[in-house]
Amino acid sequence: MGKVVADETKISTIAYGAEITGEITANGNFRVEGKIKGNITISGKLVVDDSGVIEGNVTCKSSLISGKVDGQIVVEDLLELKHTAVFHGDIVASKLSIEEGAVFSGTCNMDSKELPEQAN
Repeated sequence: MGKVVADETKISTIAYGAEITGEITANGNFRVEGKIKGNITISGKLVVDDSGVIEGNVTCKSSLISGKVDGQIVVEDLLELKHTAVFHGDIVASKLSIEEGAVFSGTCNMDSKELPEQAN
């Protein structure tokens, strides 16, 4: 089997009003405008829109959160919490940006030793 290469130009979207329960794994970028109950593993960037809600653990390359997340997030690169973000849980990230107005309750670890090794 050949190596799987993520197409970072493609975006999978959970639309506003949609509710999904279960584990999600996707190559490329992923946008959440609806609600997800379950763990998410994304090879690219995860965007959680103002209307987006995630109840579960997340692993991704980078993330921009404007909505609500309840669970642990592990981000290989940059995690951005926008001013409308509400995040309850633990963060493991290389870089973190939190805008004024964002709500964050939990712990944050920016030690790169805690990040999972990426499979080649």
